[in-house]
Amino acid sequence: MESILNDHVEAYVFQEAKYGNRESGDVYYTRSEEDYFLFAIADGLGNGPIARQSAQIIPKVLDEHHHETIDELLSRCNEYMVQKRGAAVAIVKVYYNKKTIQYSCVGNVRFYMLQDRSKMIYPLPVMGYLSGRPQKMKTQEYGYQKGDLFLLHSDGVVVRSPKAAMKESGGPYDLYRNVLQSIEHGDDATFIAGSLLL
Repeated sequence: MESILNDHVEAYVFQEAKYGNRESGDVYYTRSEEDYFLFAIADGLGNGPIARQSAQIIPKVLDEHHHETIDELLSRCNEYMVQKRGAAVAIVKVYYNKKTIQYSCVGNVRFYMLQDRSKMIYPLPVMGYLSGRPQKMKTQEYGYQKGDLFLLHSDGVVVRSPKAAMKESGGPYDLYRNVLQSIEHGDDATFIAGSLLL
């Protein structure tokens, strides 16, 4: 488990590889800046080293260009997927000053946010995956409040009732434990569970 804690965000990350594989085809990325928090999950198609080869591109691109919009970041990631297996990629960026959270995804990486302990936000991703071919991007933006919980996960994590799991969680670490208990171990699985503190 990796933990992220600063004045604005508390988050916990879980990752495991598919049974029998040394490395996961999933890759995650987090970056804290003074005025924003950027995080992402890339799920390389298939599993093992070939899947990871595609997914590993994403952290490199985000590290170099983290200041850009998430659609620009996704487009850059897509350009590097030419002649590779491809990957499902979701990028989330939290802007502290504007109190907004932006999400863009191509593929089956899921994002949920519970606002004010009651309202569930579940933006729909663009279907498909990044492969180097022209790809439509669709950024969605939401306001957030102090204490809002969020969850980003690859398709190896099956959460039967995300709203219930989040409502039953007293905070981000509770959410991390609740999701961890629901995982059917055996596939590549990655999730980031967190809360916005300010």
